[in-house]
Amino acid sequence: MKDLLSISALSKQDILRILNLADQLKFDLKHGIAHRTLEGKTLAMLFRKSSTRTRVSFETGMYQLGGHAMFLSSNDIQLGRGEPIRDTARVLSRYSNGIMIRTFAQSEVEELAQYADIPVINGLTDFAHPCQILADLMTIRERQTVLEGLTLCYIGDGNNMANSLIAGGALCGMKVRVATPKGYEPDAGVTARAGDALTLTNDPFEAAKGADVICTDVWASMGQEAEAEKRKQDFAGFQVNGALMANANANAMVLHCLPAHRGEEITDEIFEAHAGEIFDEAENRLHAQKAVLEILMG
Repeated sequence: MKDLLSISALSKQDILRILNLADQLKFDLKHGIAHRTLEGKTLAMLFRKSSTRTRVSFETGMYQLGGHAMFLSSNDIQLGRGEPIRDTARVLSRYSNGIMIRTFAQSEVEELAQYADIPVINGLTDFAHPCQILADLMTIRERQTVLEGLTLCYIGDGNNMANSLIAGGALCGMKVRVATPKGYEPDAGVTARAGDALTLTNDPFEAAKGADVICTDVWASMGQEAEAEKRKQDFAGFQVNGALMANANANAMVLHCLPAHRGEEITDEIFEAHAGEIFDEAENRLHAQKAVLEILMG
């Protein structure tokens, strides 16, 4: 494991190694046991998309591991003035020990990794959100004790979250059901690799039936603001609400990668009823990413 570009690029063993280390790091942090494995090392963080959780969790994680994180927006570096990705990769490789990038195109992450001599971490693209899914899997395992055999249901847009949940769930032995409106299905390559582990449907109630975990995301992601009104119409009926949850297992979890648009993809009532696991999920971004940083840069 040289980089973290997508969940699909990992093996089951890679995922379990990250989750086991994340559990240990979380336990040690809460008991005052310091890990300074990245003392003197720097992480260059490239942001083409704004963020709350990604920036704060990576900066905090690097600090807790003894290293330093540098926030670099497109306005702060030459990428914003047309420097090729490959040249940025070569330069940052001379200064830093790792790169995290949050951007639009998956091809930018792939090219960065191709030309960098240091580890590259995908903090989010339109195709994949591997750090979030590692936090999701960590949260599910904390509360359900296992991953194998659980039914994971995703309701909403076939976006980066859907792609990554399908890949991660299938690798970990989960049954994955995804419900999207027609025309909003997840990536065909991702669904093909998932094989029999995946069920695709346009019926959210069918997907939620007997599910152990219900996941959702906003209907219009960053960069899709112009489509927001059309998407509200297309996604009518794909809300995580009381009626849908009544179809899931009685003790089903609800996860949301945040930020949430309450009253759209999820009701305020259901969000607050499951706020405990949703904010555990948000916290676990820190611990899962620290594990990735330690494995790749330690």
